[in-house]
Amino acid sequence: MKIQTQLTDERKKLGELIEDFDIAMLTFMNENGLLISQPMGPIEMDEEGVIWFFTDRTSEKVDHLGTLNLAFSGEPDGVYVSLSGHGEVEVNPTRQQALWSPFVKPWFPQGPDSPSLCLLKFVPHMAEYWDAPHSKVVRLFAMVASIAASKPIGLGEHAHLNQL
Repeated sequence: MKIQTQLTDERKKLGELIEDFDIAMLTFMNENGLLISQPMGPIEMDEEGVIWFFTDRTSEKVDHLGTLNLAFSGEPDGVYVSLSGHGEVEVNPTRQQALWSPFVKPWFPQGPDSPSLCLLKFVPHMAEYWDAPHSKVVRLFAMVASIAASKPIGLGEHAHLNQL
């Protein structure tokens, strides 16, 4: 994912945490009140902290963008990020062309001019993250030490980002 220059420290931190992720799970509530999660490929975090995706405007999720959660899970390196926010649909052929990638073509074979293609704009309100030591061996030793001490030891950083 491309990360544009961020203007606040919290958004800079968020960008650093999520820049290497190729997939996020987007969760919304459907018309029956059930939580539905779908994998999405983030394209860009713009200078305002908005995270952009391609989607199909006939998709169920575009009718339920009022309250969303976006989760990034990085087991190999121990980074986990959960974002609360809302979404908006944008049809912008110029921006769609600029953000287009061949990786999207399987879903939209007609390219950036596909009739059902639109952009999903995820606007984050707050984030929570867990950043554990980046080695599985170090995390294993920290977990063993935590069990022995009956309290968390060296399990990494956990914080909220509220000024997004």
